[in-house]
Amino acid sequence: MRFIVFSLMALVLIEGCATVKDIPKGFAGISTKVLEDNRKGAIAKPFNYDSGTCYKKAREILADLGTYIYAQDKKKKMIAIYLSEEDTTPVGIFFTEINEKLTQVEVSSPSTYAKEYIAPRLFAGLARDYAR
Repeated sequence: MRFIVFSLMALVLIEGCATVKDIPKGFAGISTKVLEDNRKGAIAKPFNYDSGTCYKKAREILADLGTYIYAQDKKKKMIAIYLSEEDTTPVGIFFTEINEKLTQVEVSSPSTYAKEYIAPRLFAGLARDYAR
C-alpha cells in the first residue's frame, strides 16, 4: 500500500501542474499540454471563416502537407500534429472564433522551426481556399 501511495505522489511531483487526465496521456506520449503552454508564443493570423469551417479546412490542408494528426478536440478547438509520422515534433493548431465570420488561427510548438514551418503553409492554404 505504501508503494502505491508513494508512486502516486511521485507521479504528481513529476507531472507538476498537469491535470489527472494529462498524466496517462504524458506516459503514452500524446499530451497536448506542452502545446497549450506554448500558445503565448504562437504564430497567429485571423481568417474569414467561422471556426467550424476553418477547423475542417485546416485538417484537409494538414493532411495534404503530410503531417500526422495525433490528437484533436473540437470542444477545445485544437488539432495536434507531428510534422510527419517519422518526425514527432509536436505542433498545435488552435482556433478562436472572434465572431461568426472570423476565426483566429494560432500555431504553437515548443520548436520554433516546427511552428515556422507549419504556419506559413497552413496560412497560405487557408488564404487560397478563401480566395476561391
